[in-house]
Amino acid sequence: MSAPDTSSTPWVIATRESRLALWQAEHVRDLLQARFSRSVNLLGMTTKGDQILDRALSKVGGKGLFVKELEVALEEGRADLAVHSLKDVPMELPDGFELACVLEREDPRDAFVSPQYGSLEELPAGAVVGTSSLRRLAQLRAMRPDLTIEPLRGNLDTRLRKLDEGQYAAIILAAAGLKRLGLSSRIRQVLSPDLMLPAAGQGALGIEICRNHPELHDKLATLTHKPTWLAVLAERAVSRSLGGSCSMPLAAFAQWQDGVLHLEARLGHPDQPGLVKASLSGQPDSAEQADAMGVAVAAELKQLAGEDWLAALCKA
Repeated sequence: MSAPDTSSTPWVIATRESRLALWQAEHVRDLLQARFSRSVNLLGMTTKGDQILDRALSKVGGKGLFVKELEVALEEGRADLAVHSLKDVPMELPDGFELACVLEREDPRDAFVSPQYGSLEELPAGAVVGTSSLRRLAQLRAMRPDLTIEPLRGNLDTRLRKLDEGQYAAIILAAAGLKRLGLSSRIRQVLSPDLMLPAAGQGALGIEICRNHPELHDKLATLTHKPTWLAVLAERAVSRSLGGSCSMPLAAFAQWQDGVLHLEARLGHPDQPGLVKASLSGQPDSAEQADAMGVAVAAELKQLAGEDWLAALCKA
């Protein structure tokens, strides 16, 4: 890996080229330029996750498909940092990389989007709902086993186009992406965490760098929003402890209320409509304490699910 750049040359952000990814990268660029009075350029890239659209992520390599090419650009010195939707970042980063900071979270909830129906409850039996998220599929199946759930891949604009073409009665998307692109009007119902628990890190942006850039790390760390950071650390610890990936129907979400962090997780089954649920509340003030909360919730999920359930997930 290249040595840290301490000159005044522009920083370069590696980013996917979807409209949402570019919005996120431009948002970080503007923050960096305002904070450090330094020019920042974008390096747009297409990842394998963007290219492979005919198969579920769980079948072709998981979340890492969205970040690998960006990490190569960091490693080769073509970029200084990469901006990710944190829910797309694998729970274990490759050696030599780190998350330098996590920005304040946008709306972490899921959104129900439909041209015809006003809510999930209004959908008639047999209606086709689009999602390729196993987390969403498991929770939809638990709530509405009468629905038909079909795969839906592609960037946000592609998914909306497929909906508008009549391929689905409704689709489920992250509310944050719609809001960031000024598409809040497309949201017919924001799904509360009670109905649809979000994915670990959903709604948060993470900035990844190479570990051997301590000066850059220290600068980026000043952008970290600590409440978001501690919440997503707890969520990601649940997923990491379970070996979480796109092949696991796992939801993990933590939210602060009156100084207390409430962490909840749900684990689906690949062949059954049920969910196992676990939760824990605490007041973590460090990464280690937040991580410990997630590990404890994961341990409870494992105990509640049992060996047969976990074995079925490994085979799925």
